[in-house]
Amino acid sequence: MRILLTGGTGRLGRELVALLPGVVAPPRAEFDITRPDSVEAAFLRDRPEVVVHAAAYTDVAGAESQREACWRVNVEGTQNLVRAAWKHGAFFIHISTDYVFEGTRGMYKEEDPLGPVRNYYALTKLAAEAAVRVLPRHLVIRTSFRPRTWPYPVAFTNVYTSQDYVDVIAPEIALAIRRHREIPYNTLHIATERKSVYELAKRRRPDVRPGTKDEAGVALPDDISLDTSRWQALKQKWGEV
Repeated sequence: MRILLTGGTGRLGRELVALLPGVVAPPRAEFDITRPDSVEAAFLRDRPEVVVHAAAYTDVAGAESQREACWRVNVEGTQNLVRAAWKHGAFFIHISTDYVFEGTRGMYKEEDPLGPVRNYYALTKLAAEAAVRVLPRHLVIRTSFRPRTWPYPVAFTNVYTSQDYVDVIAPEIALAIRRHREIPYNTLHIATERKSVYELAKRRRPDVRPGTKDEAGVALPDDISLDTSRWQALKQKWGEV
């Protein structure tokens, strides 16, 4: 299976490169998703059967002031990849986010209505999902992850999530990639149990200070946790629990 990965030098991309032997993850100089000619050249060169789109502009606060850059990567970049995947017949696996939901009640299922979004980053990821949906062969994976170590001195007690550390989430996504032909859905939530962001942070940074989302400087959801029943059932069926 020839796999072409975008965002290979990113937080998730580096983990996937280590977990998926033989995956092709060209550097941006050779594979700039914001340039249609660069995307087409990569498809002609690597002839992928599967495209895993992990590249994204992910700075939620920065997106508010850098909207053009965020849109160019998250939406236009995705559109360029979708056109190439359509032309070359590649299966498309898109890494999306829990932020496509409003985040007022949590435990969102795959089929729950999307939006209204809370910030500009979320808007671009919602638009990217819409672009991917035109493909006859695709899988949208909604997930959320942090670096291997908690990077901030503060963590919010009033934001609830099912995200986890990237070294916890990446093996799950790698499993979905390897077995994508056996997944009878085009949308899948991959995450862990519901908890506060503060509870997650304390697992790897015991000295983290509790705070509230009022300190964030950008609109954040209250509870963006995901229902992962569909994914858990698939793993149970495969004997991968």
